[in-house]
Amino acid sequence: MDYREVEGTREFLARLEHGRDWRAQIEDFAAEEDVDAAAFFGLGAVQDAELLYYDQSDQQYYPERFDEPLEVASCVGNVSLLDGDPFAHTHVVLSRADGSTVAGHLDSATVFAGELYVRAFEGTLERAHDETTELDLWPL
Repeated sequence: MDYREVEGTREFLARLEHGRDWRAQIEDFAAEEDVDAAAFFGLGAVQDAELLYYDQSDQQYYPERFDEPLEVASCVGNVSLLDGDPFAHTHVVLSRADGSTVAGHLDSATVFAGELYVRAFEGTLERAHDETTELDLWPL
């Protein structure tokens, strides 16, 4: 395991704007507040969503689109830099009206309502290509 110690510098509570993209708002916020490393969690509801599934054998992401209202039962993620820009690595568990769930890597979703807690960390964290997984991971 690779690791490094981080120190929290700032904490934020945020309400996401109705009708805008969930993940894009986190990335815009990080750019505006000059946050290069952070962790976040949130909850709320979305009007639709596109989740990505990473096939470990193919080493490729596959999208799955859900054009329906969904509750954000859980949203966890982190912010780091990818190619010099803030990237919100976001995973969600989304629930349907019948209580069934879908989950995965959030690519995009139209916000109905959303609330976040964000904790920024001192310093910069930039993703780098990992040859083994073909993913952009933290080079700790």
